[in-house]
Amino acid sequence: MKGLFVYLKEYTKECILGPLFKLLEAGFDLIVPLVMASIIDVGIANGDKGHIFSFGGILVALALIGLTCSITAQYFAAKAAVGFAANVRHALFEHIESFSFSEVDDIGTSTMITRMTSDINQLQSGVNMALRLFLRSPFIVFGAAIMAFTIDFKAALIFVVVIPLLAIVIFGVMLISMPLYKKVQGNLDNVLGRTRQNLTGARVIRAFNKENDEIDKFCEENEALRKLQLFVGKISGLTNPVTYVMINIGLVVLLWTGAVRIDSGSLTQGQVIALINYMSQILVELVKLANTIVLSTKAVACAGRVQSVLDMKSSMSDNGKLQLATDNGVSVSFENAALRYSGAGEESVSGISFNAPAGSITGVIGGTGSGKSTLVNMIPRFYDATSGVVKLNGVDIKDYPIEDVRENIGVVMQKAVLFHGTIRENMKWGNENATDEEIMEALKAAQALEVVEGKEGGLDYMIEQGGRNLSGGQRQRLTIARALVKKPAMLILDDSASALDYATDAKLRKSLKELTFNPTIFIVSQRTSSIQHADNIVVLDDGMLVGQGTHDELLKTCDVYEEIYNSQYKDTAKESKKGVI
Repeated sequence: MKGLFVYLKEYTKECILGPLFKLLEAGFDLIVPLVMASIIDVGIANGDKGHIFSFGGILVALALIGLTCSITAQYFAAKAAVGFAANVRHALFEHIESFSFSEVDDIGTSTMITRMTSDINQLQSGVNMALRLFLRSPFIVFGAAIMAFTIDFKAALIFVVVIPLLAIVIFGVMLISMPLYKKVQGNLDNVLGRTRQNLTGARVIRAFNKENDEIDKFCEENEALRKLQLFVGKISGLTNPVTYVMINIGLVVLLWTGAVRIDSGSLTQGQVIALINYMSQILVELVKLANTIVLSTKAVACAGRVQSVLDMKSSMSDNGKLQLATDNGVSVSFENAALRYSGAGEESVSGISFNAPAGSITGVIGGTGSGKSTLVNMIPRFYDATSGVVKLNGVDIKDYPIEDVRENIGVVMQKAVLFHGTIRENMKWGNENATDEEIMEALKAAQALEVVEGKEGGLDYMIEQGGRNLSGGQRQRLTIARALVKKPAMLILDDSASALDYATDAKLRKSLKELTFNPTIFIVSQRTSSIQHADNIVVLDDGMLVGQGTHDELLKTCDVYEEIYNSQYKDTAKESKKGVI
């Protein structure tokens, strides 16, 4: 929690003024019982209406001043709490953006969403309550005890006994519930993760008729969360009844003691009423303090979870000082590169060595799980090679700033992701200054021009989140166009044409060769037709490079490539062999 206080720095004034006005309000509240005692002992006892009205006016004035102080304190506390939450949320999001894919994989998307939303909201509520009540409540409690001593020493000894007992109950509940609230938030992560998985994978779940299994798993995790929340709630729920019982016992003892001392003439009726009022104030404030501590306990637990993400450092260093020169294109080379994912028992790819000259087209092919995406993910430094080296223009990629490297790369992922907005807004992700002519040129190269022309509004057609209102092939072509608008020095197409028919795929490959900005292109595919005209083809099998060369060379020298080709062109391969015979 201490590490997060830095985000309250710009609200120092509000953090001082909020509690200060609350203390002023508390000070006026402590005067009220004395005024009431005077009205009873002097005004009512002597039938002095003037005294009653004048002191009644003082009560009204105290109430108005207290209300003004309370509203002012609430304003400053809310301003500080909301601003603090906004600062923490911004810092957390910015920090998450600095993570490599390894950290994102380790933490999990659902966990990061929970910490960005639920946890920070709890922090906001905790700060708000702390600024308003953490000083006011103790001030009222000890102030009321001191005021009681000014009225009658013996009667005030009851306060000395009751207050420590109440403190033991409140802080005991806090110590027990704090670690449990951390577990509650952890279980909430599990429920959110299960929910997210079910929503994103709804089609697959229904295709395999697994709805009931997923419902059972969700119910199991939800039930675990419910039971833990009930258990913590029961412990926290003990606070109010126990404090009320103790305070009411104190009131009973106070009334009995007061009656005896009034009978002996040591106390007046007004003084006893004042003591009861002070005891009631202590009751109210301790209940408020208990609730504040419960809320603060949640906030502290959430603060620890947020801080744990902020303390996590990216495994990817960004100390590069060199500037990537792109005037003559960018060459890419792998030298015995290998990558092991975090927590994995063995390397996903290893011993990768090949060279892609500037402006060349390199195809990457292999069976499912052979490491194709892993290999190309090392070029934009989504993951860093755990051994070996990846070089750009003959220089270790780590010697360039990450931002500089990614600024010169266009990546089209396996899953085509489009964002809510117009087609034009989506196309400008790579180049916000792109003109409509440049966008149309990129759309034409990506074979997506007909998609735009077929939509009402053209470039102003509104795309739903994730491109839900487009087909798979339309999404893929638009994401390729988005990368081309950027005119990158390096272009990575990670199995991004899988939903295209062979004719459209062929047109796309032809247009890529005719690009005016001549990027270094990597095409990841499981189709040999998509890469057979590449300058160099890299063949992977179980994370190992088992062959590289042109299409014709690999058919003669690489069994894995020949097997993939024959599986896709079985009849053609047979005819070819017959012709050779």
